Amino acid sequence: MSGAGTAGGETVELSAVVPFFDEEAAAPGVLDELVAALDATGRCWEIVAVDDGSRDRTAEILLERRRTEPRLRVLRSPVNRGQGAALWAGLHCARGELIVTLDGDGQNDPADLPRLIGALGDAAMVVGVRRARTDSWLRRSMSRIANAVRGRVLGDRLHDGGCALKVLRREVVASLLPIRTLYSFLPALAVAAGYDVREIDVAHRPRRGGRSSYGLRVFLWRPLLDMLGVLWFRFRRFPRPDHEEVDDLGLGGDRGRRRDSRVDRRGGGSASS
Repeated sequence: MSGAGTAGGETVELSAVVPFFDEEAAAPGVLDELVAALDATGRCWEIVAVDDGSRDRTAEILLERRRTEPRLRVLRSPVNRGQGAALWAGLHCARGELIVTLDGDGQNDPADLPRLIGALGDAAMVVGVRRARTDSWLRRSMSRIANAVRGRVLGDRLHDGGCALKVLRREVVASLLPIRTLYSFLPALAVAAGYDVREIDVAHRPRRGGRSSYGLRVFLWRPLLDMLGVLWFRFRRFPRPDHEEVDDLGLGGDRGRRRDSRVDRRGGGSASS
């Protein structure tokens, strides 16, 4: 995993990881909105755009923008590896202490990012909840079922684990697994590692061209297989190590943020434990 890096001589504080696949229609607008949202945070930032073997002009568009925006980094796979692989690559290349993730199809609103970052507090991750989804009835129904089953089996109790709009601390990346449906299991893996995860309502918009890569196959058997793998991992993993180098019998230093594997649900400005 990449360590903290610099952009223009400044230490990168915030990284935005965005997977793209055949999103030539959406990519320019997504980048424009994302730059404005990141500028609004007042932090030194970078964008890690991951082209997952697009067959259209997506890679060309990203590289053209790179020539005028040095804070944009472009990763590219020669073939389509899937959103999970693209997200994994981007997360491990990110240099910021905070990382935000969103889809490249324009359905996530980058204007929500400052609110997600503000809701982080002493937690390790904030997950968006798409209360007013613009997807079809079938897709919304499949998502509700998947979230209910995953939450009960894995214990994350999240309302919308598949929402791509998230913010997490870079330390969380070491707790993730390279699975095909990583985008849906990021919060569950963080909770299994003992990190606090919160939720906050976010906007959801229609796609800006292109088509969704996810059908019944992706929503049913792939997540089921990965959920069984994550369940095994959850019961077999040991707690996050808290070992410290010491020179006497006293324990010094900062033990880090306390984690109690609870999800703090925040929606519409209210929170409940």
